[in-house]
Amino acid sequence: MMRRGSHWALAFMSLLLWRQSATIEVPNDLKQPPTITKQSVKDYIVDPRDNIIIECEAKGNPVPTFSWRRNGKFFNTVKDLRVTMRKRSGTLEIGFRNGGRPEDYEGEYQCFATNDHGVAMSNKILLRVSKAPLWPKEVLEPVVVSEGSSLVLPCNPPPGLPPPFTFWMSSMMIPIRQDKRVSMGLNGDMYFSNVVAQDAQNDYSCNARFLFTHTIQQKNPFTLKVLTSRKVAESTPTFLTPSGSESSKMVLRDQQLLLECIAAGLPTPAIKWFKKGGDLPAQKVKFENYNKTMKIVAVSEEDTGEYVCMATNHLGSIRHSIFVQVKAAPYWLDKPTNLVLAPEANGRLVCRANGNPKPSIRWLVNGIPINSSLPDPSRQLMGDTIIFRSVQMGSSAVYQCNASNQHGYLLANAFVSVIDMRPRILGPKNQLIKVIENNRTFLDCPFFGSPIPDLRWFKNGQGSGLDGGHYRAYVNGSLEIQRARAQDEGTYTCVASSILGMAENQVRLEVKEPSRIVGAPEHQSAIRGSTARFDCKVKFDPSLAATVTWTKDDKPIHLGWRLRKDEESLTVPNVNEGDEGTYTCTVETEIDRDSASARLTVLDLPDPPMDLELSDPAARSVRLTWIPGNDHRSPVTEFLVQFVEDRWEPGRWQDLATYPGDLNSVILQLAPFVNYQFRVIAINQVGRSAASRPSPQYQTSSAAPDVIPRGLRGWGSQKDNMEITWEPLLDLEKNGPNLHYAVWWRRKDSDAEWSNVTTTGTKHVVHNTQTYVAYEMKIQARNDLGAGPESNVVIGHSGEDRPTGAPTELRLSKVDSTKANVHWKPVKQESVRGEFKEYRLHYWREASHVPALVFSKENKTKGFYTTVAEPSGILSDLVPFSRYKMFMVVANNGYQGPPSNTVEFSTKEGVPDAPSFFRIKRRGLDSIHLEWDKPLEPNGLLIGYQLKYQTANGSREGRPRVETFLPNVTEFTLRLPDRSSRYNFYLSALTQVGAGEVFAEESPFFGNEAYIDQVDIATQGWFIGLMCAIALIILILLIVCFIKRSRGGKYPVRDKKDLPLDSVDHKDPDGSFEYQNQNKNSSDEDNKPLQGSQTSLEGNVKESDDSLVDYGEGGDGQFNEDGSFIGQYTVKKDKDETEGNESSEATSPVNAIYSLA
Repeated sequence: MMRRGSHWALAFMSLLLWRQSATIEVPNDLKQPPTITKQSVKDYIVDPRDNIIIECEAKGNPVPTFSWRRNGKFFNTVKDLRVTMRKRSGTLEIGFRNGGRPEDYEGEYQCFATNDHGVAMSNKILLRVSKAPLWPKEVLEPVVVSEGSSLVLPCNPPPGLPPPFTFWMSSMMIPIRQDKRVSMGLNGDMYFSNVVAQDAQNDYSCNARFLFTHTIQQKNPFTLKVLTSRKVAESTPTFLTPSGSESSKMVLRDQQLLLECIAAGLPTPAIKWFKKGGDLPAQKVKFENYNKTMKIVAVSEEDTGEYVCMATNHLGSIRHSIFVQVKAAPYWLDKPTNLVLAPEANGRLVCRANGNPKPSIRWLVNGIPINSSLPDPSRQLMGDTIIFRSVQMGSSAVYQCNASNQHGYLLANAFVSVIDMRPRILGPKNQLIKVIENNRTFLDCPFFGSPIPDLRWFKNGQGSGLDGGHYRAYVNGSLEIQRARAQDEGTYTCVASSILGMAENQVRLEVKEPSRIVGAPEHQSAIRGSTARFDCKVKFDPSLAATVTWTKDDKPIHLGWRLRKDEESLTVPNVNEGDEGTYTCTVETEIDRDSASARLTVLDLPDPPMDLELSDPAARSVRLTWIPGNDHRSPVTEFLVQFVEDRWEPGRWQDLATYPGDLNSVILQLAPFVNYQFRVIAINQVGRSAASRPSPQYQTSSAAPDVIPRGLRGWGSQKDNMEITWEPLLDLEKNGPNLHYAVWWRRKDSDAEWSNVTTTGTKHVVHNTQTYVAYEMKIQARNDLGAGPESNVVIGHSGEDRPTGAPTELRLSKVDSTKANVHWKPVKQESVRGEFKEYRLHYWREASHVPALVFSKENKTKGFYTTVAEPSGILSDLVPFSRYKMFMVVANNGYQGPPSNTVEFSTKEGVPDAPSFFRIKRRGLDSIHLEWDKPLEPNGLLIGYQLKYQTANGSREGRPRVETFLPNVTEFTLRLPDRSSRYNFYLSALTQVGAGEVFAEESPFFGNEAYIDQVDIATQGWFIGLMCAIALIILILLIVCFIKRSRGGKYPVRDKKDLPLDSVDHKDPDGSFEYQNQNKNSSDEDNKPLQGSQTSLEGNVKESDDSLVDYGEGGDGQFNEDGSFIGQYTVKKDKDETEGNESSEATSPVNAIYSLA
């Protein structure tokens, strides 16, 4: 990220110096002598192809007139038709459209601007026409030099104006390569510290480029011939330039000093620089031309002294001293400035300059030497100062000071204007100035008056003048606030006063917060096609209008369909190479700005390598060289070399090898008998480049195979054969034409001759073998060029057959509930008739001793690999309390033999599995109901269940309690002494052996808070009101329904009032309804305990304290499983109230509800 501030230190210091030294400006509407405002440079070189323009501009009141002198004489511009003077200006334009030579106007020109109050004059302008003379024709003889000798090829360019820039090139316009040994000197000559054979060529040409004419002239080329020898003698250093042991150099102050030392010698000498009696000025010195040139910029008097260059090689060293003398053209110490005086006032003009040698000071008045001008009693000349006393009106004039020495001159115009005027404020009235907090600020109040008024500043119309502290007043009327703060806001008044009166102006100052980028964009790299996003979060004073703009490489960004900008970011989607650059976010208000930059680097796939070349051919290798393509700012990490051949798989490119990304020439290891063609792919972090263009083809010669076929094995597919198989050689392993294989085999441990066969396939079958006989085998690859190496001997076997023997005396020992020890007699090895694999035990569960248990009779096997005389093994994972059968066979790789005797056995009773399920339900506020079912595998006769439970409070558990149940009991209800209690339950089934696997569950959490919340809600006024409103609406709807029904038929009512309503309405044939009493035999039902009642911890049943019987008719009010009410809005009949009700049941709203139930 790069930040750019809104202030520049250099510009600010220049402004500060200007304010300190600025003079009072005379308003243009007042009478004043002329002032030169623009003029051409002193040494003025012009292009002869253009018109000549000599500038001279001036101001004054009245408007000045202009005249010119040429070579010290009056130049009549009116008589010369080629010369015109611009209107209201002294600028001359000399045209050559109608003929004439620019050289005729060369000379020294000086401009004079005149009005009623004086004469101002310009510098003397030396006009010269640029020249580009031709190189003199010359015939250059060949330069012959011995190898190792030094050489200087002279350039001697024609003397142009200005001097040309020289350089050396060949006739093909290729620059001559320069280095520590060969380089061009400051005079344009080409220096060879020592010549080598490679320097011999016939076109060393010096070229001169003329800047004004934009032309290049070429000198006739040198032909250099080098006489070589077997042994070149080394030499100590000597200087080619400068000559001798010391020299001198004069340089003018503020110019640059160039010192040069070029040495000859073999080996090439190294150059070092020193300054006697001091150090080199590190801040100003720079070494160029391979240390042969030392440059010091902005030379000052301190750079005078002796400089030493030393040339060194291993044979010795040589020194040269250069004595540098710094002279100086005149430069100002105190330049005279315009002087405005009131009548009878005093003043002075001072002209002080320095130089080396010391310049002389000469005064002129209105362009005439002051000694030759009319005497003025009010002035007195005292060397470099003119003193004025009691000046009078009409004594205005322009004074010129000329400071000169042999290196140049200075000329300054300063007028003395005598005028009488009351103070005036020149700037705009009642300005509003907005500044940034903590910045140095200037409030300007330009003024004028004669005599010069005194100016003072006040804030908010109070207090004494502002000057001191963090305020500073300047003579030109400006007020500096060194660090503006919020308390500096207000109205500032500047008052200019003199004996002739006063004038004032006001400036309103507002201090604002700075605009800042608080979240600057960051440098980033983006892959081509991806999206880049630059964030730019800004902060600015809310009272100012701010704009946020983006630029790319300092040019405005055109936002459109692709580039998108929002308040705090710039998004560049689908990045391409054109998007690469520096993006700058700028926040700008009317008074300040801030910016931050970040660079976007676009990464892309590398370009494919180019110009593939093959070299260094060998039987099985070749060198491949290529030129890497553009890596698109993502360095190539590796190169992939691929090949294609035209014999085995033509057209298919295959990977050959990868190489590091810094290589571009590699030796490829190749296979014989292949016609190769190569290509290269570059790989960087973005991905793979496109493939290069293919290389030329390269054919390797044939050779005998050098690879042994892999995967040789022998095995029988039938009982009387053996198949010998192997893997074929790869195409690139064939090495020549007509590839085939030689295969040998014989019985192991016999002295028989090897049988063999030659085949082009990858398999050979040996027939009529004995069953499972060991054979020795070996293989060899061959082609027309010869045979390859033989393989090692490999052992194979002929085919297997079904075993003839069976294990005997199969028996068991140590049978328990889940495992048993198995014993048997082994078979003879020859009866296996193949490779012994295992004794395979087949067993299955025939029956379970648990009545009516459903199970699977899956046939299982278990293998035992053993060759001992008394084999045995352990049969595990048996199901307890079950009857099993088993038999055993012997097995080889393809077959298993006849079965052994069948053995039947029973496992002992074990502990049961866990219950098949275990569920916990909440039946009431203070009880939990548990349900479970018997295990899927009882593993014996169940004698019951055991339930352990204990309270749980986080990581702490209470005292465990145990309940046991009969095998036919699969549920249990637990009374909770505390509604918030939680329990951990552990249930297991029991057999005579013991308790089985435990099924653990935790009771769900039912905190008191839930019920407290329910009670709280039910007692709230809004809830009661809502329920009443709902009940009223339902009641009204039922009454409406009842009225509608009463209109449709007759409804006889029984005489007895307290009879309960029948749950089913019986309709008479005439359409009336009959109500029947269903409670005649319901007394027993009323006495039954409520289904929702809880069982105590002791198992006793008692009626619940929170029974819902009291809330409904009889026992119909019940809980759901989750404890919610069923029928919680049924109406409870008050017996006494019912007996006292004498109204008709048909018209009672309550009875209407019952009739619809």
